[in-house]
Amino acid sequence: MGQPAISLTFKQVRYFIAAAETGQISQAAMELNISQSAVTVAIQGLEAQLGVSLLERTPLGVTLTIEGSRFLARARNIVAAVEDAMRSPMGEGRGITGRLRLGATYTVAGYFMTRHYARFRRAYPEIALEMVELPRPAIEEDLARGRLDMAVMLVSNLADHEGLEEEPLMRSRRRLWLPADHSLATAPQVSLSDVAREPYVMLTVDEARDTAGRYWARAGLEPRVIFATSSVEAVRSMVAAGMGVTILSDMVYRPWSLEGQRLDLRDLAEPIPSMDVGLAWARARPLSGPAAVFRAFMSVALGGGG
Repeated sequence: MGQPAISLTFKQVRYFIAAAETGQISQAAMELNISQSAVTVAIQGLEAQLGVSLLERTPLGVTLTIEGSRFLARARNIVAAVEDAMRSPMGEGRGITGRLRLGATYTVAGYFMTRHYARFRRAYPEIALEMVELPRPAIEEDLARGRLDMAVMLVSNLADHEGLEEEPLMRSRRRLWLPADHSLATAPQVSLSDVAREPYVMLTVDEARDTAGRYWARAGLEPRVIFATSSVEAVRSMVAAGMGVTILSDMVYRPWSLEGQRLDLRDLAEPIPSMDVGLAWARARPLSGPAAVFRAFMSVALGGGG
């Protein structure tokens, strides 16, 4: 009798690659916009089907086993083959070439676009992708004036709703970051009034302070800001060290600071607006061929893919 058939899913392969490349189940889950348990279950199912351990769990994350390293190369080939199959309905069959001038805001460039940028370049080498990081007002002006073809940005911050078209790709919820041993980590429920009594580290980049100000004002409260910074890593380190707490999105959350100290997350009782990443382009200007291909590519990339 032959070997029993192994039935892998594309989802399992994608989740494994994300965990292997990030080195953390939690970070992979955030990049995929799913729960940590979904990543864990998928990888455990993959290991059970293959009959080998692919990842070694450690206090700081996950590392590849020897078998995992071998399978990672094959997994990347699987993803590349699927991406190649997807290219035809997204424009390759029409032979689209040219230049795509893409704007990105700071948070999107650093915490969202890297993986997608690399995969798009591999999938569409005939399209010259030029990505530039700019603040949101400059992106909106450059889109309106035709200096950019499209942008990947925080569309939840978009101001020019009349002149620009937007297409959300991912919604990242905002939650409370706090040190692992903080008293609020085990509280039955955490409200903004609880947070208001704590020292607060405020992020300012990408209009984060303005966004926070709106939901704090809606609650009739103010955070007790002890330090404001444009650096996400500075916020992470200060919170992990016990200097204060903060409210930020899951997309930029990592469970460990650069110093190796752990951060925890808590949901808040009040509804906090999500941080929405999406595409934007000028409403009055038809999408170029490369921009249409990029839009379709991102839709598929964020749509699940099985």
